Order: sequence, then structure tokens, then C-alpha cells
Amino acid sequence: MHALQYEITLPADYDMGVIRHRVESKGHLLDQFPGLGFKAYLMRERGRDGSPVNQYAPFYLWNTAEGMNSFLWGPGFQGLVDDFGRPTVQNWTVLAYEESSAYGEGGAAAGAARSAVRRRQRIPEPARLPELARELADEAQRTARREGAVSALTAIDPRTWEAVHFSLWDHETPDAVGDVFQVLHLSAPEREKLPRGRHW
Repeated sequence: MHALQYEITLPADYDMGVIRHRVESKGHLLDQFPGLGFKAYLMRERGRDGSPVNQYAPFYLWNTAEGMNSFLWGPGFQGLVDDFGRPTVQNWTVLAYEESSAYGEGGAAAGAARSAVRRRQRIPEPARLPELARELADEAQRTARREGAVSALTAIDPRTWEAVHFSLWDHETPDAVGDVFQVLHLSAPEREKLPRGRHW
């Protein structure tokens, strides 16, 4: 599986209602997109939850590389490029994915997500990679078991040796360390196909 995110940082006086309207009018377009585990339409506002910026920053979890490529080379992403310019797309290989047992199977968790937390972690040069991978996977499991968690994942970019921890929560102010985002919509056409646990 692949995790993917791009960030569109907007001026301090930008009307974030424009982003809300964009998601309200277009968010449903990926509700049935093949190969997509989920897309969390994320936004943060300057001065809210400690955010220093206004930002639109969707986060994707792809079941298949074909789905991811179909999106990046398709009309939907091109529409975003036309409106905001071409953003840098961050891409991580998933080490572990977990879901809270509180939501069960199917689409229940999709409607429950109200916020997201993302934390980046640099992997130090002396780190023992097998042990580190197990620790990262265990962290995703611990996060998913916390009250209010919907799901959690840990992924890594081996080019930069950066890990990303990403979690969805059923309330607006999660007690977790990292950048806090509002979830405006969650498209989850293949969430039930996402393999749980370690990915090696």
C-alpha cells in the first residue's frame, strides 16, 4: 500500500470557505474510485489547533499502485493543478495499518472521522532498521486502540528516511502529537480491503 499527501499552503487572509465549498461539491467524486482505500480531505486553519498556516492537504491511502497512478495522471488531479499549481506529492510505503475495533467492518468509520493527526519522524543513521520497523508498526497498533481513534498507519519514505504517522479520530480535538487537521470529507471506496497489521 502507498500513502500519499500534498499540501497547498494558502495566504493568511485566504477565505477557507472556498476550500470547504470545493470539498462539498467535488469530494464525492472519489467515493467509488478503484484502488483507493481512503482519501481524507484535510484542511487546517491558521491559529486553530496550533496551525501556523491555512492549508488544504488531502491524505490518501491506496490499495493499488494502478489506482494511485490513475488518479495522478487523470483529470481529477489535473483539475487541482489547474486551480492551485502542481504541488509536490509526498509518497510513503506503508509499514502497518490498523483500525479501531470500535467501528467494525464496512463504512462505519468513514462517517466517524472528524479530525486527523500527522506526525513526521526522521530516521537516525544509527537506527537498526528491523527493530525500528517493529516499533513503528507497534505504534500504529497502540494509536488505533486509543479512545476516539478510527484508524492509524505508519509509513516510510526510504529515499529521505522519514516515517509518517497518520491517524483519524472521531472528535475534533484529538489528544495526539502532530499536525491536527479537520476532516471535511472521507472517501473510502475500498477501506474494507485494506490489509490490517504489519506489511512485511
